[in-house]
Amino acid sequence: MATLFYGASDVPIHIEDRALAHLKIVIATKLRRQESFTLSWQHADGEPGGRSTIWIHPSIPLRFTFEESEQPQLNTRWIEELMHSVNSTGGIMLVDELIEPPTD
Repeated sequence: MATLFYGASDVPIHIEDRALAHLKIVIATKLRRQESFTLSWQHADGEPGGRSTIWIHPSIPLRFTFEESEQPQLNTRWIEELMHSVNSTGGIMLVDELIEPPTD
């Protein structure tokens, strides 16, 4: 399980490694452009509450930590879906990975 630390909060945000690797690409792209946005996710089973949203701003410290030492192969379609989401009025909503069916 990967962890996102945001701002001065010492409360970690736990997100599955693969999902956070994809989110990191989208978040870094937006922050590089000095753009702010929201990030929303549903809490994992066993965690209190149902969902959370945070405001991501370029001036607020952000740190990603991953359990896996190797970066996973990235799914371009999933990144595109997340980029489409972040550019909407609702900000990024962490959605499940879109898997392409194998072609014959």
